[in-house]
Amino acid sequence: MQVLSTSPLVKTYTLKEFWKLPEPKDGSKYELIAGVLYMTPPPNFDHNSSSATLMRLFILHLAAIGDEGVVFTPRAALWTEADTYVEPDLFYLSAASFRRIEPDHINTADIVVEVISSSTALYDRNTKADTYAALKVKELWLVDPLTKTVEVRNLKGRSKVYGPGVFFKQGENIVSQVLPKFSPSVSEVCKRLQK
Repeated sequence: MQVLSTSPLVKTYTLKEFWKLPEPKDGSKYELIAGVLYMTPPPNFDHNSSSATLMRLFILHLAAIGDEGVVFTPRAALWTEADTYVEPDLFYLSAASFRRIEPDHINTADIVVEVISSSTALYDRNTKADTYAALKVKELWLVDPLTKTVEVRNLKGRSKVYGPGVFFKQGENIVSQVLPKFSPSVSEVCKRLQK
């Protein structure tokens, strides 16, 4: 098992210290991963449009099949009481998972979706993806509107590590292990992602 470590020169924060930080004035957001503070730029219109489109697709599908799960949108967070707080672009909790979460915060999800942008691609694909795996998020979707691809990663068994990602491109349908009946086409997703 790998343990995340940082340079002793990097200031680390507890969650209590994190809560006391002032909001960035430029609309950026802070996230805390294993005590290390990260700041990401504010999302642009295309990014927000992507999140809204994906939210709509998820909600329409869940309503059509009678799934009582919950879809959370930006600013909803996954966090641990110690030292981690991240805000996915979108996440889904099945009704069963929702009933099992702690009453004051959500510390895992069934599916997390991150919309990749050039300014956050490395962070989303690596640091945040590893964090979601450590939080036992069963499935991670990485939507890249620029390359018109969707990568889906699933936890390997009961581990806290994702197996190799499966890439879906235009003309293909996304395959989800968590929601097997939810299979939007990449073309549909990417078409909606554009202005």
